[in-house]
Amino acid sequence: VHTGDSIVVAPSQTITDKEYQQLRSAALKIIRALGIEGGCNVQFAVDPDRSPDPEARGAPAPSGAPTPAYYVIEVNPRVSRSSALASKATGYPIARVAAKIAIGKRLWEIPNAVTKKTTAAFEPALDYVVVKIPRWPFDKFRAADRRLGTQMKATGEVMAIDRTFEAAFLKALRSLEVKGQGLLTEAPAWVDLGDPTAFIARYLAAEPTDDRMWRVLAALRRGATIDAVHAATHIDRWFLRKLRGIVRFAEDELQGKTPNPTLLRRAKRMGFSDEDIAALTGVLATDVRRLRLQWGIVPVYKMVDTCAAEFEAVTPYFYSTYEQENEALPLEGPKTVILGSGPIRIGQGIEFDCCCVQSAMALTERGTKPIMINSNPETVSTDFDASARLYFEPLDEESVASVLANEGGDVAVLAQFGGQTALNLAHRIADIGGHISGTSADAIGLAEDRRRFHEFATALGIPQPPGGTAESLSEARVIADDIGYPVLVRPSYVLGGRGMEIAYGPDDLDRYFASALEASFGRVLVDKYLRGREVEVDAVSDGDETLVAGIMEHIERAGVHSGDSFAVYPAPNLSAAERDEIVELTRKIASSLPVRGLLNIQFILKWGSAGAGIAGTGRTTDEKPLVYVIEVNPRASRTVPFLTKVTGVPLVKLAVAIGAGSTLAAEGYTRADGLWPSGDLVAVKAPVFSMAKLLDVDTYLGPEMKSTGEVIGIDRTFAPALWKSLVAAGLAPMPSGKVLITVADKDKAEVVSIIEGFHWLGYDLVATSGTAALIRSLGIDVTEVPKLGDGDATILQLIRSGTCAAVVNTPTMGKTVDRDGFLIRRAAVEARVPCLTSLDTALAVVTALRASAQRYNVAPLSEYRSTPVVA
Repeated sequence: VHTGDSIVVAPSQTITDKEYQQLRSAALKIIRALGIEGGCNVQFAVDPDRSPDPEARGAPAPSGAPTPAYYVIEVNPRVSRSSALASKATGYPIARVAAKIAIGKRLWEIPNAVTKKTTAAFEPALDYVVVKIPRWPFDKFRAADRRLGTQMKATGEVMAIDRTFEAAFLKALRSLEVKGQGLLTEAPAWVDLGDPTAFIARYLAAEPTDDRMWRVLAALRRGATIDAVHAATHIDRWFLRKLRGIVRFAEDELQGKTPNPTLLRRAKRMGFSDEDIAALTGVLATDVRRLRLQWGIVPVYKMVDTCAAEFEAVTPYFYSTYEQENEALPLEGPKTVILGSGPIRIGQGIEFDCCCVQSAMALTERGTKPIMINSNPETVSTDFDASARLYFEPLDEESVASVLANEGGDVAVLAQFGGQTALNLAHRIADIGGHISGTSADAIGLAEDRRRFHEFATALGIPQPPGGTAESLSEARVIADDIGYPVLVRPSYVLGGRGMEIAYGPDDLDRYFASALEASFGRVLVDKYLRGREVEVDAVSDGDETLVAGIMEHIERAGVHSGDSFAVYPAPNLSAAERDEIVELTRKIASSLPVRGLLNIQFILKWGSAGAGIAGTGRTTDEKPLVYVIEVNPRASRTVPFLTKVTGVPLVKLAVAIGAGSTLAAEGYTRADGLWPSGDLVAVKAPVFSMAKLLDVDTYLGPEMKSTGEVIGIDRTFAPALWKSLVAAGLAPMPSGKVLITVADKDKAEVVSIIEGFHWLGYDLVATSGTAALIRSLGIDVTEVPKLGDGDATILQLIRSGTCAAVVNTPTMGKTVDRDGFLIRRAAVEARVPCLTSLDTALAVVTALRASAQRYNVAPLSEYRSTPVVA
């Protein structure tokens, strides 16, 4: 299993000190032999059945010598993913030290930034246990191949620190933020299988999967022996005994018992959350919390000091545990807690950590001490010096409430920079008396709850697609029948469009509604799907004045999630009337909620029929447009870093200032028309996908986000900016070769200009029968290939041949797409061939190529932004 998909524990728990020293010596020999200066990562495979007696280790090696106790399997002469984890686990800043070495420093010349008394030559020592668990995207891609192997599939990870393995492990489980996947979770298919032997044979004997740890816990609940689970999984018995201890404590000590001070203290020291204790004892979580506080059972905070308390340290890096001495006395002076964004996952990536770090910098500039809460070791926000104090804790109500109690009840909380994770915590924090800085918890709830916002917008006369909210399939059917298909099904309080789908008929609605309701924390919105142009804005408001930092236009029309869309700034096809209407609606929503901080709004622009996207002609008249509001997010969006970079407007800094009581006028950022002027540049944000690593996932784009990252292209005009973003995202076609075009019948009319464009550029066209007939009717040569359904694999061989420059393929209506299309799209992704499933994207690519976009400018960002702005 790839290291990125493995659960990691530090310090090592299952090797002896002698073995540890043996591996350490081997690593040092390798580093010296290779002449490495700086960071280095060495991976060993240790024989799990090793014995102190070399002759008892098993069969001899091919040379006739005894099998060695370990092998070296990989050496990375650089700072690696593991380096980031090791830095956060120990507090030892590996990258910082490596940079100092690169400029000629020696280890003994580099002071330890934590202790201030030792040097970088002092190896860190741990008096706690760290557990890292990967965060996989399979809650998004349920049809994906969930088997783990040598190719990494996780999108992120969480890390937890505590005094024991059990407590750190349970804390890490809470940090994953997967709805319905806690300690006690069991898949419905497991429930009826109570026999441990049969359970192991069916669910543990096969290849490892992302939910393997939950399967192990389920097997232990059924009475499986340590040896039986070890034989099936090869997980070390030491870990299995610890997991069995957790299971037994839950069953023997907590299940059905009445909480008392002794029991509650033992449960908390083992790592059980209030929610877990409530579920096992049959009381409410709020009652568990009340009893815990009443009996004085509260966590204390211990310092990560790199030296196991051997030296006095000054690090502001803490973790919670249930012991006696508290090493984190409340910070003095003005301070504000920042809620981080947790593990990186689809819909909530590094963009939000960027906002968190910028907010910490902004608070520091204002003389306020930033206090960061986060659980992600991969981020800048969890660097020990990125804030005045770091709490490495899960982002759940219990952990945040404990931090606030430790720091004092008057501390403010910034919830608008940590994505949906932080936003979903806002109302819970407010309910327990926490002070939310900026936009209030009630305003956040008003914008996030589909039903409440629908009523709010209707009362204000804000145009929305017709629809309504439902909490049952029968209600959803009535709404859909009333407004007509297709409809968009949208849950509340979700990130990355989780559970969103377009239903083209009653059968689609029946399939999608259950999963949408499962993903939602409230009622599900069922509204009319409008296939118009989509634009979005990022704005900042002080409750009275609102500044729209920029308007971005999506290349793809509505129906593709904004995170998967190409976005262009400034919006190139807006008329003056459209621009004014968008700014006015943004101001109206911001002042009415009211918003005090950041705001992201997505709009659909629709005339009598949908336009042809950015690459088309657009609408240029000044008559009043039909602008519909489809989404309002009262928080930082994933486009805030993008807009901040291209406009120079410090959106996060302004939001922090407003949260502290300032105004846009006081900060010098007001405009009479409400829109920040654009400079002499064009910027294109392009999505980055990781589909090649996720087998059995369809790559077509829809309302639910699938991309794992983004890139930006900047130039003076649209075509070269788009080309830069395509190259950066790995989506640029080869300059010559074959282009495979096979589209659904509904798209035949629109694909004509794309066909003509690729032909003009000199590409050889290949198509299946229906599309080939269309191409011939245009007088263009085409090579026809049989459909896969005819039993011929020529089309897949073409994609894998290395001569295919691009694939243009669109799915049929609904999600039950034909198998041919799925196999074509998967083959393209796995062969690293750009696969365009949106005709809007394909037309934009052709437009860029025809404009000779490869001839682009190269200049620093400051030069683009230093040119005069255009009002």
